[in-house]
Amino acid sequence: MWKDLIPYFNRQPRIGSFSTSSRDGKVDVAILGSPQMIDEKTVLLALRDNRTLANLQENPYAVFAIMEPGKSAPEWKGVRVYMKMVECATEGEKLENMKAQVAKRVGDEVAKLIKAAVTLEIYEVRPIVDIGQGWEKSI
Repeated sequence: MWKDLIPYFNRQPRIGSFSTSSRDGKVDVAILGSPQMIDEKTVLLALRDNRTLANLQENPYAVFAIMEPGKSAPEWKGVRVYMKMVECATEGEKLENMKAQVAKRVGDEVAKLIKAAVTLEIYEVRPIVDIGQGWEKSI
């Protein structure tokens, strides 16, 4: 589906905005660097006990926007990745594996804060600046 997106999505260092909304429509945006594409339609995310996790548990839809500035709006690069949460592991092997990965990247203290290993499925990808081009031309 979006196999060519994987290297761009996973490139480090990078951050993006991860947008969620509660059941009643209250929107939240978090700045994250941790989401990882593991195949052409699946994203894994480690979350603390925070508003993003609470929103996903009420409303499974989210958008991750990765942006790179350009000299003008049409020259900005990036993507908006639309996803739906399909699993939220708050215990067990998946969560422990995620904590171990976080510990390797940023240390044990941060890993101890992880409360959920979230799996999301990508259902749409759009360029960050949508002027009729395909996403593959925007990265």
